[in-house]
Amino acid sequence: MGKNRVLIVGTGVVVGLAALVLTAAGNPANMGFCIACFLRDIAGGLGLHSADKVQYLRPEIVGLVLGAMLAALAGREFRARAGSSPALRFVLGAIVMVGALAFLGCPLRMVIRLGGGDGTAIAGLLGFAAGIGVGVVFLQKGFSLGRAYTAKRADGFVLPGIMVAVLALLLIAPACIKFSQAGPGSKHALWLISLAGGLIVGALAQKSRLCMAGGLRDVFLFRDFHLVSGFIAIFLTVLVGNLVMNGFHPTLAVQPVAHHDYLWSFLGMGLVGWGSVLLGGCPLRQLILAGEGNGDSAVTVLGMLVGAALSHNFGMAGGADAMADGAFVPGGVALPGRIGIGIGLVLLLIISISALHKEDKAK
Repeated sequence: MGKNRVLIVGTGVVVGLAALVLTAAGNPANMGFCIACFLRDIAGGLGLHSADKVQYLRPEIVGLVLGAMLAALAGREFRARAGSSPALRFVLGAIVMVGALAFLGCPLRMVIRLGGGDGTAIAGLLGFAAGIGVGVVFLQKGFSLGRAYTAKRADGFVLPGIMVAVLALLLIAPACIKFSQAGPGSKHALWLISLAGGLIVGALAQKSRLCMAGGLRDVFLFRDFHLVSGFIAIFLTVLVGNLVMNGFHPTLAVQPVAHHDYLWSFLGMGLVGWGSVLLGGCPLRQLILAGEGNGDSAVTVLGMLVGAALSHNFGMAGGADAMADGAFVPGGVALPGRIGIGIGLVLLLIISISALHKEDKAK
């Protein structure tokens, strides 16, 4: 247990440092690492949505999957498996992405935002915890998407192969993809730095099983703080780093790529927490599992890409607060996003109830 605790805390410190370094190297402020934002940018770069400010093939995502794959292969933990309700997982991945992009960040970015003084992320944290609490209730009642089965080894390399193709497009055929000329998508570190950061974090996350949703789930179910200690380490590392580099700016509005629509931030991250518990892991964990050969997580990641496209094509993504000519321009979640969150909550309830497995009392 001592070695495991050192590994998870050490991973958290490295992730926090990677977020700080990537931000200093060009990534948007308080967005050194964000699974939802970076998948959204990849979806835009591939032309799946037309929001021109969020389009870029983020090498961090490529690195996360390939780093996890290499670590799993080295540790003989790479196992191709699939068959645990892939269609439902695809839908759940899309729902999680709708909630995350309404909030403007995944659980990882939520912690990074808090470490930068972003008070607007507190509502997201509370909603995320509440959503996990709801998911835990259904777990206790017997929720399950079923077991995965051993698959052909080649199946386990599908998402890593897609990530290699994404990187090849970025480096070899940039004319075939879309690049933002303004906004968050235009701000990025040198591709080699981004890829290296992803590889390191992916390998460590694979070994430590880092997962925000799993951490809070274990706290609620078993009073086990092992996994969540990694995210506490991320927060403290980012907080100290921002204090040292004068990057800590505590406010309740006008934070980088964030909004102060607290209610819908709460509900959006509630969607993320609930959906992540049903999936068995947060967006970061899904990428890592896909790198280990899990085909169901690969399907979930593809669902998240589609969810990102839907969010922007149908105006469901949140809009950031801004200052224009000295005047405050509030952001928030518009009506389409609120409808999307509402539909997502209804779908999660239906899926949660329909996948309950109760013991046959007749036996």
